[in-house]
Amino acid sequence: MIARRGDRIPPFIVMEVLEKALQMEREGHDIVHMEVGEPDFDTPRCIKEAAYRAMLAGETHYTHSLGLHELREAISRHYGEKYGVEVDPGRVIVTSGSSPALLLLFAALLDPGDEVILSDPCYACYPNIVEFVDGKPVEVPVFEEDGFQYRPRDIRKNLGPRSRSIIINSPSNPTGNLLEPEVMGEIADLSGRGLYVMSDEVYHGLVYESREHSILEFTDNAFVLGGFSKLYAMTGWRLGFLIAPAEYVRPIQKMQQNLFISANAFVQRAGIAALTEAGEEVAAMVRTYDERRRFMLPRLREIGFGVAVEPHGAFYILANARRFTEDSYSFALELLERAHVAVTPGIDFGRGGEGYIRFSYANRLDSLEEGMRRLGDYLAGRSGVSG
Repeated sequence: MIARRGDRIPPFIVMEVLEKALQMEREGHDIVHMEVGEPDFDTPRCIKEAAYRAMLAGETHYTHSLGLHELREAISRHYGEKYGVEVDPGRVIVTSGSSPALLLLFAALLDPGDEVILSDPCYACYPNIVEFVDGKPVEVPVFEEDGFQYRPRDIRKNLGPRSRSIIINSPSNPTGNLLEPEVMGEIADLSGRGLYVMSDEVYHGLVYESREHSILEFTDNAFVLGGFSKLYAMTGWRLGFLIAPAEYVRPIQKMQQNLFISANAFVQRAGIAALTEAGEEVAAMVRTYDERRRFMLPRLREIGFGVAVEPHGAFYILANARRFTEDSYSFALELLERAHVAVTPGIDFGRGGEGYIRFSYANRLDSLEEGMRRLGDYLAGRSGVSG
């Protein structure tokens, strides 16, 4: 008999779409990918060279379970230089990607039935991981006209005696929007007495015409989730980190020892190079993403999608598709099968995402142009358009 946690966990729909798209490519179809949030850039050369040097030097063994001290110090310096906050390297836990960090965090924080506040829509894996450790997700609707920002009064209405965490994600997956600093401050004020803010800062650095803020600028009563996959084009390297309140470091460390042991040694050396040497290449990637964003926004509107508030971060646009459908999953499969364009249905991100489609512009501009042409041609001739 399959265990309940394995049986009840839902699929990650974007991966289902990707896998169907890959199957269609094997059958000979040309697919434009705008579904996955994976940079199309190669990892910067200085990062690869640092890993290569580390492997040649024999750094192919276990490290300290919290991570290399040099990497933890580099992360601390980064937060000090960028956000003006002091982070003790002893509070930094290096993980094999940010997803294991989420699992370790909520396993340490939640007893069965404890509640986590999250936005609806939100990153698809948040509620799944909370439920995996027997916590309870509490969804707070956010709205397109607000740029999908939390309304702090709605968070207050959902707080209860079992509330343990409020998840924020800025820049956001799936919306690409940033939380205003005033909103972050109000949310930080809600923390305390066993209630922590969990700030997913994985997309920090990927910001255009604005500035991102760390939750640590507002409170230390928080967990910070960070990683190297998105900004440094290191998705396959599997390197992330968690900044935790001091009292949680030892419990998380013990779980790390049992479940993951440590992140790869040479990958951690690559992480140090990312933080200290890759600035120019990263800046060039960010400029390219912004060029793609500025192309995508008017084109999406031209072909009938709605974007009420322009996103200024990550590499996503969550566009209103209700003119075409109220069933985003079926619509995404239709676009894949008929227009050969892969996109992510909004329902992947919660009930509040239904009627929306997430477009990723982590792809070459010529591919995005072709994808928009295909969508425009297909939708112009499609019957059943409402509104």
